[in-house]
Amino acid sequence: MNTILLFLKKHFKISFLALVLMLSACATVPPVQEMSDARQALDAARKAGAEAHASKDLQSAEALLQNAEHALQEGDYKQARKDAEAAQSQAVVAQDKALNE
Repeated sequence: MNTILLFLKKHFKISFLALVLMLSACATVPPVQEMSDARQALDAARKAGAEAHASKDLQSAEALLQNAEHALQEGDYKQARKDAEAAQSQAVVAQDKALNE
């Protein structure tokens, strides 16, 4: 009985450590894909005419991307990822407005 408890205790610690490492990896890996996605979304919005038809949304997306780039340079990958994802979403909104006007 004692051996079983020790076995379970040992595997719990390993599983917990693996979970912690996986969660911390999100904050330590630069958000390269997210930055690329945001830039592409901004380019698509501009090509759709967002500067004329959804300028506020486009400016908001550009500001978010700038914030993401600054956070990336500072090594704050979590914030950079968050801002890049928000920039992409805002650029999509701008593109949709431009295409539907």
